[in-house]
Amino acid sequence: MKGITDTSSVTFRQLMGNGLRYVIPKFQRDYTWDTEQWDDLWFDIQQLWNKNTHEHYMGYLVLQSLDNKSFQIIDGQQRLTTLSILALVVLKCIQDLIDKGEDAGNNQKRIETLRSSFIGYTDPVTLNTDNKLRLNRNGDSYYRNYLVLLKDLPRRNINRSEKGMRDCFIWFYERVRKAYTTGVQLATFLEELSDKLFFTRIIVSDDFNAFRVFETLNARGVQLSASDLLKNYLFSVVDESHPHQNEIEELENLWSSVIDKLKSEKFEEYLRYYWNSRHKIVRKNQLYKAIRNSIRSKGEVFYLVRELDEYADLFIALQNPEDEFWAGKQELKKYLKELHLFQIRQHLSLFMSAYKKLSEEDFTHLARAISVISFRYNVIGGYNPNEQEEVYNRVAIKIFREGAFKTDDLEEVYVGDKKFETDFEHKVFKSSSRNHKIIKYILGKVERQQFQNELNIESDLFTVEHILPESADDTWGDFDMEAIQRSVYRIGNLTLLEKHLNKEAANLSYSEKKEIYRNSSCELTRKIADEYDTWTEEYIADRQKKLARYAKGIWKL
Repeated sequence: MKGITDTSSVTFRQLMGNGLRYVIPKFQRDYTWDTEQWDDLWFDIQQLWNKNTHEHYMGYLVLQSLDNKSFQIIDGQQRLTTLSILALVVLKCIQDLIDKGEDAGNNQKRIETLRSSFIGYTDPVTLNTDNKLRLNRNGDSYYRNYLVLLKDLPRRNINRSEKGMRDCFIWFYERVRKAYTTGVQLATFLEELSDKLFFTRIIVSDDFNAFRVFETLNARGVQLSASDLLKNYLFSVVDESHPHQNEIEELENLWSSVIDKLKSEKFEEYLRYYWNSRHKIVRKNQLYKAIRNSIRSKGEVFYLVRELDEYADLFIALQNPEDEFWAGKQELKKYLKELHLFQIRQHLSLFMSAYKKLSEEDFTHLARAISVISFRYNVIGGYNPNEQEEVYNRVAIKIFREGAFKTDDLEEVYVGDKKFETDFEHKVFKSSSRNHKIIKYILGKVERQQFQNELNIESDLFTVEHILPESADDTWGDFDMEAIQRSVYRIGNLTLLEKHLNKEAANLSYSEKKEIYRNSSCELTRKIADEYDTWTEEYIADRQKKLARYAKGIWKL
């Protein structure tokens, strides 16, 4: 990948050797590992010896090269910090032996050698440290002045990150000192462990390429947090202005509020929809570059983060029609539920732009229009959603700037009547939970429109009946196997039927099913028995054409 200068497998010893230095960016995420992660790591370490295995994989380590010897840690700071603390635990256990007078001379040499290999250099007079690992602004002082120097760890007046590191040290200390009781055992443990733990090290040339790496790895199922990278960029912009500490704290609070609402794994998705609600559409792989090119001052950073915090609740609610955000807005909820049923997301940027710019009446009008368009364009037509998203983006920008829209603005993605009718006449819905709900929705709307008969299609009372059964063979009616495959999932072959009647109908012949259909409270189903003496491929097509004409009048702007 362009921008990657090195990809290799390296052991923990190789990472910490050859004079290499690692820096956790000042505003990178604090230390957050706790008992669950420590226990998993300790279990894996013990398995190396219990099963006599040669290595344990620690995952990806994404680094940004500062020079040939120094690297910023883009992803992997939790693991490297924990392993460094584990190394310090080993040094502490050896120091305990020295304090007891056990093999003091040799153990002192072991401490000096292990410290030099895994931690760094400490001046014996000034106690100044030149560490291989430098933590972020909330952790480095504690790490450097207490953990590295093996001092008593203070309990009071420490922040959450410092408390996490203190707890980590104590947790591993209790286990290491019980498992390894001599200087030789302790030194051997750390030396051998450093050769058994290995990483995939990815070195990138700049933060933009680091962001691209995050996207690539996430697409392959390796979940990394690109939100940390963006946070570091935004906070660095503010830091360059020499802000007051209160400003950094306010920015921290705003950022934490956004992440707490969305969780980090949804943040990138939200960021893209927010950004596209007021800027020309940006694809995922260009989002970070677009933000970096646009946000360059402290004021712009604060505006962006405040907006992200303000709109996060709306973004969450748009994906949940039952959210209390929509309390009292019954008509609007109806259209949001339809879009949720259709599993449509292209409209999210448009709605994020429109909700606070339009009146409730106009926003509801927009929601209805998007529902109709989505039904014609996505559900029935199955057309290219990228083209649809581009149209929505243009309308979103117009609403953001002008505070108004016209239905004509959406004409480009409104499938015309003739094309829609043709699409509907040929539509097939294979069996799935989602399609089952959509079929019930379609047939329920037709029932209401044509017969003013309101059915509770969201309940389990009604099910989807395949008139030509899904399990039919060429002994059922006048269908051969090819005709069955062509016909069984067409809308014309589907109807609504009470659950108990559907069970009764099962795989019966059409003549037997007709009598069951007459007992249904669904007029569409009763009509089948009245209109069709037999059931053939031609009659399925005929019924589907009728349903298409009904649909044209129901889903219409």
